[in-house]
Amino acid sequence: MKIVITDGYTLNPGDLSWQPFHELGEVTYYDRTKPEELVARCREANIIVTNKTPIQEPVMLTAPGLKLIAVTATGYNVVDTAAARKHGISVCNVPEYGTHSVAQHTFALLLELTNHVGRHAQSVREGEWVRAIDWSYARAPIIELRDKTLGIVGLGRIGNQAAAIARAFGMNVIYHRGRAEKAQAAAVGLEALFSTSDFVSLHCPLKPENQEFVNKALLSHMKPSAYLINTSRGQLIHEPDLAEALKRGVLAGAALDVLSKEPPPPDHPLLGLSNCLITPHNAWLSFEARQRILQITLGNVKAALGGKPQNVVN
Repeated sequence: MKIVITDGYTLNPGDLSWQPFHELGEVTYYDRTKPEELVARCREANIIVTNKTPIQEPVMLTAPGLKLIAVTATGYNVVDTAAARKHGISVCNVPEYGTHSVAQHTFALLLELTNHVGRHAQSVREGEWVRAIDWSYARAPIIELRDKTLGIVGLGRIGNQAAAIARAFGMNVIYHRGRAEKAQAAAVGLEALFSTSDFVSLHCPLKPENQEFVNKALLSHMKPSAYLINTSRGQLIHEPDLAEALKRGVLAGAALDVLSKEPPPPDHPLLGLSNCLITPHNAWLSFEARQRILQITLGNVKAALGGKPQNVVN
């Protein structure tokens, strides 16, 4: 059994172990794979393990022994699932691994928007406190979360965990689409959510019908004091519209862990805006979350080898 890992570095930069996969077959490992290298590297594969390397039909046509494509993520749009089904290839994913990590990162972003811990720590590091004439100061207004409203778009596993954290801070929670589980939350329409929330947090999967749904029209409903947070998918937001809204003060700020193109081009409209925090798509990157991905992917491969594939998405 030949297993090809096309881009293992991001998932495991060295603090986890691929050894259990070596016990299942002959493993060929690559940190990264360029598109022009893919066919040659995968032509003898029975199993391909991929994270962000696109696996399209040309790869399948040149790999006659391919039986399984294991995606080390929840999203599997990097794989042409229809083509895989046509060629009798199972595609599996990791449906749940980062609930707590992503919700935690959501609130790390939210708290940076309200408390500016990083900004003030940098201020002290640069000597501003040493030179200050007062014993205390703030470089930006500090906001208390109690009684503020968090609006969640997509109340699934991560959204419910974020809601539970919000309730612990004494926040009110409303949501659009999903099901309240861990915390009290009221369902509202999308425009009502954007118009009444102090913080809007996106936790919905990317689908054709919601691509760039956060646009100029929807942003116009936000309060000038409100903030937008996205730890889901960058393509949910029409980024030029958001950049313009931030420049005009339509909303107070945004905090994003995802962009429509990653890494972003140097002329991306949101880069460099003082009221837009951006982290490099690392909400999922905790050791614990990555360890779960590796364990679940290993289970997916074992299940497929045993003739009972699990977490199949095609």
